[in-house]
Amino acid sequence: MNFKEGEVLYFDKPLRWTSFAVVNKIRYHISRKLGVKKIKVGHAGTLDPLATGVMIICTGKATKRIEEFQYHTKEYIATLQLGATTPSFDLEKEIDATYPTDHITKEMVEETLKKFVGTIEQVPPAFSACKVDGKRAYDLARKGDEVELKPKILVIDEIELLEYNLPEIKIRVVCSKGTYIRALARDIGQALQSGAHLTGLIRTRVGEVKLEDCMKVEDFEAWLDQQEIEVIND
Repeated sequence: MNFKEGEVLYFDKPLRWTSFAVVNKIRYHISRKLGVKKIKVGHAGTLDPLATGVMIICTGKATKRIEEFQYHTKEYIATLQLGATTPSFDLEKEIDATYPTDHITKEMVEETLKKFVGTIEQVPPAFSACKVDGKRAYDLARKGDEVELKPKILVIDEIELLEYNLPEIKIRVVCSKGTYIRALARDIGQALQSGAHLTGLIRTRVGEVKLEDCMKVEDFEAWLDQQEIEVIND
């Protein structure tokens, strides 16, 4: 392995870790192993702290491939709680409103999900890394500022209802770059004439990389010790 020439690594991002924290941890172990102060490490697509799953990490010259990986189709398994909303559309914030769910049937959910397949417009969450006047939306939202974000065009290839157990449903989503599953949960709740927020999210695939191809972050140091590594001469 030559981490300066570039390696592409696959990880299962742990719950409550930021994507940045995963990159930092991997960079720390590689730098320590190589005895170098600096090495380029980056990730190909942010996952929220409350999400887990496939995260592609590139090192050295392979960081030039990050954009390529970001454009790959992604697959998620999402758990939604119907009948309640939160300001962040997930569990980061407390429930701020509740709505009836008595009118919702399994057939209604299946028909509603079909409406989201194809090219759609989606307004990103205020609690997101989108930029507003050069500032991150989530920094403004956490300060209590009003955040106005413009709708983005994206593509949902597939949505499948995996489990129906009101007030909870579980769905599988295959989608393009830039899709916020939290925002999708919000929009599904509204389309069901109720509310919804995300209570669980796993990214199960990025392009051809599946969850079973990924290693745990805590196993990386031991894995690194077993690799043949080319010495970097600066």
